[in-house]
Amino acid sequence: MVEKTVRSRVDGESSGSSPRWEVFVRDEASDPLTYAGSVVVADGETAHEHASRLFGWYAVEVRVCPADEVERYSSREIEPEVDDRDSGDEADPRVYEETEGTPRARER
Repeated sequence: MVEKTVRSRVDGESSGSSPRWEVFVRDEASDPLTYAGSVVVADGETAHEHASRLFGWYAVEVRVCPADEVERYSSREIEPEVDDRDSGDEADPRVYEETEGTPRARER
């Protein structure tokens, strides 16, 4: 007999001044929505624009929702995310080029 996995609620994560948005995509009309990742921006419209460029290359549908509205449960302990922006490298942020295929970051 298989044991049921025990999951506990994960508290919300703070991402600084801008809210985090969770991104879900549907590649084909008959496909289920799948989780693609997250973006950190000020509003929903900007979240949709960034999510479309980063995750929705071939998707027929891209949905974003505030991460604070998503209840997270996990079977393992979640470690706090490390914010790379605090590394003192703010003078040279990464720039994302819009190209065919997988987006790649380049240093400015």
